[in-house]
Amino acid sequence: MTAQTLLQPDHGLELHPDWWRGAVIYQIYPRSYQDSNGDGIGDLRGIVERLPYIASLGVDVIWISPFFTSPMKDFGYDVSDYCDVDPMFGTLSDFDALVATAHKLGIKVLIDLVLSHSSDQHPWFVESRGSRDNARANWYVWADPKPDGTPPNNWLSIFGGSAWAWDSTRLQYFLHNFLASQPDLNFHEPQVQDALLDVAKFWLDRGVNGFRLDTINFYVHDAELRDNPALPPEKRNANIAPAVNPYNHQEHLYDKNRPENLEFLRRFRALLNDYDAAAVGEVGDAQRGLEILGEYTSGGDKVQMCYAFEFLSPEAPTAQRFASVIHQFEAAAPDGWACWAFSNHDVMRHVSRWDLTPAAARCYATLLLCLRGSVCLYQGEELGLQEAELRFEDLQDPYGIQFWPEFKGRDGCRTPMVWTSDNQNGGFSQGHPWLPVAREHLHLSVDAQERAPDALLHHYRRAIAFRHAHRALVQGDMHEMKTEGDVLSFQREAAGETLFCAFNLSHEPATLTLPQGNWVAVGQDLNSSGPGEDGKVHLGPWQPCLVVKR
Repeated sequence: MTAQTLLQPDHGLELHPDWWRGAVIYQIYPRSYQDSNGDGIGDLRGIVERLPYIASLGVDVIWISPFFTSPMKDFGYDVSDYCDVDPMFGTLSDFDALVATAHKLGIKVLIDLVLSHSSDQHPWFVESRGSRDNARANWYVWADPKPDGTPPNNWLSIFGGSAWAWDSTRLQYFLHNFLASQPDLNFHEPQVQDALLDVAKFWLDRGVNGFRLDTINFYVHDAELRDNPALPPEKRNANIAPAVNPYNHQEHLYDKNRPENLEFLRRFRALLNDYDAAAVGEVGDAQRGLEILGEYTSGGDKVQMCYAFEFLSPEAPTAQRFASVIHQFEAAAPDGWACWAFSNHDVMRHVSRWDLTPAAARCYATLLLCLRGSVCLYQGEELGLQEAELRFEDLQDPYGIQFWPEFKGRDGCRTPMVWTSDNQNGGFSQGHPWLPVAREHLHLSVDAQERAPDALLHHYRRAIAFRHAHRALVQGDMHEMKTEGDVLSFQREAAGETLFCAFNLSHEPATLTLPQGNWVAVGQDLNSSGPGEDGKVHLGPWQPCLVVKR
């Protein structure tokens, strides 16, 4: 199968420029989704096998975390060849089959592009570190030491310690915002930008519908290498890095979030427009996340949407927290578009993080799918998987190994997907899984939930279907957001349809009065309450109210 055949209009998708707006995106961490060959590692053929299940959820898009050639020091987020598939995941032909199958099922495909840095085994870096005057000498961020031999400035790595590593060949330091084996590319070099745009074009020509852009605000560094200022203790938080990491002690003005980033994003958007493709950028900043999100999605000439961290925080969001975040977003990005998520491959699963009861998990899922913006669901979220508890000797994540036991890393949310409950590997692999399958996950397997009409899996299907059934929820405006005690309410409106949505985010009953109008109850299969005989809505604990104006 060739890239050209994948681009033919018979792939089953009807693309229009705004297809991404309001889409439900399902994130796949390929190492942990489905192993097709028994080596204990999930792969592309495994994803192809499971695409009918994904289609059954009703999602619009899949986002596949990195599968490129890599030494796997950070499990694919350290790329050594941007234009090939790592053998552990399969081949380019397997990827072509994945795209073709997804498209036939009406599912669009986003892939995770890691452009801010590469692996130190990438040929670009091997050449760059070879001398100070080779053709790619300036493709990475190199700097001389201070007179006393220390690093050029005080920048810190997300993974702990200095963001600078010494190279004994060039007798210079190179920048690495993450692991020392992940050197940062130099976006001040035009040839670097050109090469990365060529990478994006390579995958667009193979039929992908766009990209999730990893660490999008890390692309450009301050050319003057100025020190970051200290961050007052009261402003520190652990939304981006755990509290045990000194990364939280700085205000990151100069190692990321640079205004020059916008010019590259404009170039990237122009390429996307040629293919009717879209990108969602990951903005990692604990202090300025929504502000940057607004900058990067404004004006229609940068990325279409950005992935927000606000609901990936440790504390369960209250009604007031939801309202505050939405109001801040609307102020920072009046013409922008967010992509909301509760879980992903980098944070504790939200069922555990927020200590949710089954009723609370259902209510939060319904709320997420009623918000304005696009939505990301992380594999296993639809099953209600908890964070897995792992022994230190089972850890694979260098982040967790570095900060154990105060921070246990990201392996607990990356354990294999559970498909069946009749074997210890949960139907993930016939071999020894790269991470243990959590025993407590087995009773939540897909096959077990398929047989249980009241299972969370079916609730997610119903909530996604409800979203798709109401254009106001997919692309409509959101207004009249209010809080009354623990109840969050708002209206969604589009194309003559108006929905009123309210959510009781507490263990106690609540009562509210509907806005003026003739409201009819909908969403009863989502446990929605409607108007009572007294004209008021009586909400049980963790119960929504979903009504449409007639």
